[in-house]
Amino acid sequence: MKLTRRETMSFSAGAIALMIAGARTAPAMAGAGETDAAVMAFSGGAQPEAGVITLKAPEIAENGNTVPVSVSVDSPMTKDDYVESVAIFAEGNPNPEVVTFNFTPRSGEAAATTRMRLAKTQNVVAVAKTSTGKVYIDKREVKVTIGGCGG
Repeated sequence: MKLTRRETMSFSAGAIALMIAGARTAPAMAGAGETDAAVMAFSGGAQPEAGVITLKAPEIAENGNTVPVSVSVDSPMTKDDYVESVAIFAEGNPNPEVVTFNFTPRSGEAAATTRMRLAKTQNVVAVAKTSTGKVYIDKREVKVTIGGCGG
């Protein structure tokens, strides 16, 4: 059997496509160590403490594609003492950094609500950074029954 140049090219392209499809792997997920590093980078090296920040997330998320989360920080929001930013991290997602909210004294309050995707059951972490240099943290475990990030 003699193959034409066109047939050889088709077989080669097919073989390459099969090799690429076979080599496909699941996306790498962040771990607690990567999340801790991201938290420390966000806080500028300051050690976060529990306290004035409150993270609300469901205990069980039926669908990881849309998990509602809200965060609020008890702060006077004055010119001298206000929340500069709040970041939300997800330990088991491919990228642990989910969102960062920025505030000013004119915001009136440091509160935000959003929806996020969670790939699997994991900890969701909220970190608040204040103008006085203090950093606060709150953490919740969310059990996901159907993954939202390719799971």
